[in-house]
Amino acid sequence: MNARRGQAAAAYAVALLTLLASACGRDPEPAGHAAKASSSSTATAPTEATGPPVVETMVPLPDGRRLYLRCAGTGSPTLVLEGGDDDTSASYGFAMTALAAETRTCVYDRANLGRSDPDRRRRQLVDLVSDLEAVLDGGEVPGPYVLVGTSGGGYISVGYAVRHPKDVAGMVFVEVPPPFFDAPQEVVEATRWNSPENIESRDFLQVEKDAWAARRRIADIPFTLLSNEYSASEIEAAESPVEKKGMRANVRDQQGWFVLSPRARQDVVHTGHAVEEADPGLVIDTILDVVAEARADGPPD
Repeated sequence: MNARRGQAAAAYAVALLTLLASACGRDPEPAGHAAKASSSSTATAPTEATGPPVVETMVPLPDGRRLYLRCAGTGSPTLVLEGGDDDTSASYGFAMTALAAETRTCVYDRANLGRSDPDRRRRQLVDLVSDLEAVLDGGEVPGPYVLVGTSGGGYISVGYAVRHPKDVAGMVFVEVPPPFFDAPQEVVEATRWNSPENIESRDFLQVEKDAWAARRRIADIPFTLLSNEYSASEIEAAESPVEKKGMRANVRDQQGWFVLSPRARQDVVHTGHAVEEADPGLVIDTILDVVAEARADGPPD
């Protein structure tokens, strides 16, 4: 797996806004990637000697931009992996081979990240979801989908599920906190879409609030949340009352996502925000459990 960064000093800010703490920064591209191809090109290469082949494509979008898409494996439902804030497709390198051995698994680079083209306009939830729609459609990625969202990627998964409930067979959230409603001014400034620190040009705080406001029942689908419970010592070490408050309420507040499915369940972990770094096997097993449940359910109505 690709190590992304050390934990930030402000644990609550990490949990809510990994951009600031750089807890989900750009990952190095996986070894063996070819140079960026033309909009219609597709390359196939093995991930490992025993792994399934990987299909890499630059998917053209209606506005002329291209997004990098990487898929491997066969079977249904298709896993669609959405990385955290500033994360490239490489952030799921720890899981790709294991997941693709069980079912079709796809990950992509959002605009301004990795091998995808830039889009320096103010990026709202509708823009992020529209890009995901376009990459799944243009990349001919078959549904139904199990959507996996890590940290800030979960908001995009929610936005897609709300717009396409009949295409969603299951969901997994890996430490997806509620919006940062009471962000201090320094966080507001650093996460503005045109801030020099904002790699994605994403309106982070507004995207979170819009995804939270859009919550509604998707369907009776398997949905598992992995939520971190901070220890008393971690909370005590936090530098501000805002951080302490958020850390204490992290598990409870994430239950606000339960509205998405009557079968939502929460598994509480003690790993810190970066669950996939501390316990990658748990994340893989959780995803595959939801895939198995979705298969048992059959295709969405």
